[in-house]
Amino acid sequence: MLERLGRTIARRRRLVLAAWAALVVLGAVLGGAVFDKTQDVDGAPAGTESALAAERIDDLDPEGETVVAVLSGRDFYTPGLLESAGAVMAEIREIPGVVEVSDAYTSGGLIADDAQGSLVVVELDRTLDDDAALAAAEQVSAALHTIDTPEVLVGGALLAQEAFVSQAVTDAARGESVALAVLLVLLVVVLGGVRVGVLPVLSALATIAAALLVLSGLVAAMPINEFAVNVVTILGLGLGVDYSLLVIARFREERERAPGGSVEEVMGRTLDGAGRAVLTSGVAVGISLGGLLLFGDPLLSGMAVGGVVVVLVATLAGLTLVPALVAGWHRHVPAPGARTWIRRWAPRQGPGLLGRLARVAQRHAVLATLGATAVLVALAAPLGSLTLGDSEVRSLPPTAEARQASEAVTSRFADLGVEPVVVLVDAPVQDQAVLDYLEEVAALPGATDTRQDLDLPTEVTAVELTPPGDATDGDAQQLVRDVRAVETDLSVLVGGPAAELVDTQDHLTERAPLALGAVVLATFVLLLLLTGSVVVPVKALLMNLLTLAATLGVLVVVFQHGVGAGLLGFEPWGALDVTTPLLLGMLVFGLSMDYEVFLLSRMTEEWRRRDPGEDPRIANDRAVLHGITASGPVVTTAAVAIGIVFLGFAAGELVAMKEVGIGLAVAVLLDVTVVRGLLLPATMTLLGRWNWWPGGRGQTSRSTSVTNRADRSRKPSTRISV
Repeated sequence: MLERLGRTIARRRRLVLAAWAALVVLGAVLGGAVFDKTQDVDGAPAGTESALAAERIDDLDPEGETVVAVLSGRDFYTPGLLESAGAVMAEIREIPGVVEVSDAYTSGGLIADDAQGSLVVVELDRTLDDDAALAAAEQVSAALHTIDTPEVLVGGALLAQEAFVSQAVTDAARGESVALAVLLVLLVVVLGGVRVGVLPVLSALATIAAALLVLSGLVAAMPINEFAVNVVTILGLGLGVDYSLLVIARFREERERAPGGSVEEVMGRTLDGAGRAVLTSGVAVGISLGGLLLFGDPLLSGMAVGGVVVVLVATLAGLTLVPALVAGWHRHVPAPGARTWIRRWAPRQGPGLLGRLARVAQRHAVLATLGATAVLVALAAPLGSLTLGDSEVRSLPPTAEARQASEAVTSRFADLGVEPVVVLVDAPVQDQAVLDYLEEVAALPGATDTRQDLDLPTEVTAVELTPPGDATDGDAQQLVRDVRAVETDLSVLVGGPAAELVDTQDHLTERAPLALGAVVLATFVLLLLLTGSVVVPVKALLMNLLTLAATLGVLVVVFQHGVGAGLLGFEPWGALDVTTPLLLGMLVFGLSMDYEVFLLSRMTEEWRRRDPGEDPRIANDRAVLHGITASGPVVTTAAVAIGIVFLGFAAGELVAMKEVGIGLAVAVLLDVTVVRGLLLPATMTLLGRWNWWPGGRGQTSRSTSVTNRADRSRKPSTRISV
C-alpha cells in the first residue's frame, strides 16, 4: 500500500503540493487565532479538596481579579507623594470595572516595613470576562505608573499570567527564528544543496501551520491552554525535520540501487521502506503524548492535545508532502558524497558515527553494556533528591515587573508574608468542637502564624496558617498533610497554593500507573507488529526508561541544585516544576521511540532477508550493524537538528520552558550516543537470535534471500549517508 502511495504521490506531486500550500495559507491566516483563544489553567485538578475549598470560598465571598502594586523609593509621608498618589487613586476608582481600591493614602492600606513604600490592591468586577478584565488591569497599571515616586511595581495573578503568555510567545518566536537559521545552514551543508537543505525546513513549517489550523478548530470545542502552542512548535520542527531526513536518505539509497528507474518507481520503493518507519514512529510518538490525557490534569491535557495533533500532521506530511517535494526536486538531491558547489569535497565514505560506535560495541559487547548502563544509572542517581514544586511567578525572568511586584509584597510587608494554607470549617467559630479543632491545628509544627478570616459569613470559619518558608515549599506541603491528618468530625476543607500543589501531585501519582501502563502496552504491541519479536520491544522500553531517568537526573542537578545556572541564565528555586517530569517523560519516551523505530525497521528488514540456513548469530550481528549503518547517519543528523531546535527554545527566559528544552536536548544527546550507539548494539549482540524470539516470522525462501544479498553486494549500505 505504501509503495502504491509513493508512486501516486510522485505522479500527482503538483496536486499534493497545491493541497499542502492551501493548508499552509489557511494555517497562516486562521491558525494564529489559537493564540487569542487559549484558556488559563486551573490551580488544581477539578474535584480535589483544594479546588473545592477555592470554589466554596468564592461562593461565600466572591471576588474579582486583583491588581497589586508596590510604590517605593520615597518616604511615605512626603507631601508631593501624598498628593500625587491621592489623585491617582481617585482616577483609578473611576475606571470602568474597578469595584474597590485599598491603599495607604485614601483608605488605610498597608505601609512598607521601612516606611519607604506602600501597598495598593485594586479589585476588579468579577463579572468581567477575561479580555475585559485584562483591559481594565492594564488601564489600572498605566494609571499607577503615573504616581510621582521613583519605583512602581505592578503585578497580580492576572498580569502575571499575561506576562507569562507574552514571554512564552516571545521566547517561541525567538527560539524558532534562531533554530530555523541554524538548521537551514546545517542541512544545506550536510545534504549538499540549497533546495534539498530547504526541503526539511519547508516540511516542518508546513507541519506547524497545518497543526495550528487544526488547533484553531478544536479550541472552539474543548479547552486548550497556551502551552499546546509551544508543544506544536517544538515537535513540529523536530519531527518535520526527522521524517524529511528519513525519506531523503531512503530515496538516495533506492535511486542508487536502481539508477535507471523512474521517479515514480524510486519513490514507491522509498515510501515502502521509509514510509513504514515514519508511520510507525508517528503512531509511537502519538501514543506516548496521548498518554498525558489519561492523567486528567488540565495543563498536561492541553499539551497532549497539541502534541497529538502535531504528530498526526507531521506523519501525514512525512508520507505525502515530503515525497512530493523530493519527487519535484529529485534532480537537486545529490548522491551521498557527491561534489556540489556547497560541498566542494567528497566526504570520506564510512559507517558514520553510530556505525563506528556500533562496531566497537559489538566487539566488546559485555563491556559496552555494563559501561553504558553504569553511565545512565550514575546520571539518574540525583533523582533520589527530586523535589517538585510550583514555579508560579518564579518562572518569569527576574526582570519581569510582575515577579518583582510579587517578591516585594512578600518581603516588604510583614503583615502579609507568604500565601497561607487556608482551613475552611463548615461551622461557626463559637462551637466548642471548632475551637478544639483549631487549637490542635494551631499547635502543628509548621503553623508559624494563625489568623481568622473575618470577611466570610459567621456560619463558617476560615483560618489562615502561615507556613515557615515559601508558600509551596516542602514545609508548606507538609503542613497541608499534617492539617488533613488531624482527626475531626467537622466538615473541613484545606486549600491555598500549597494544598493545590499537594493535590496535583497526589492526583498525578494516582493516575500515573494507568497512563504509563497504557503507553507501555500500546508501544509494546506496536514494536511487536513491526519486528515480530517479543524481546526487542521489552528491551527498547527498558532502554527508553533508562534514558528518561538519566535525563531527569541531569535536570535535578541543573535546575534544582543550580549547577550551571549562571551559564544558562536562570535563578534556581530548589525544585522542578510539578508537571515537568511527566511532560518530559512522555516527550522523551516518544522521541526515543522515534529513533528506535528508525533503526529497528532497517534491522528487521535485514533480518527477514537472511538465508534460513545461515548461522542466526552471524545473521543477527549483520542485521544490527546494517540497521545502524544504514539509518545511523539519518539518526545522527536528525538528533543534531532536533537538538538545535530544543536548545533554541531553552535559550528563552521562562524557567519552565528552559527545563523542557534542556531536558529534551540532554535526552537526545544521551539517546543517540550512549543508548543507540553503544547499549543497543551491545545488548542485541549478546542476545543473538533471542532478539527475534519467538522467531519464525518474516523468513523468506533461499532464492529470495540470495537475490537480496546479491543486490546488497552491488550497492553496499555503507554508502548511505545524509
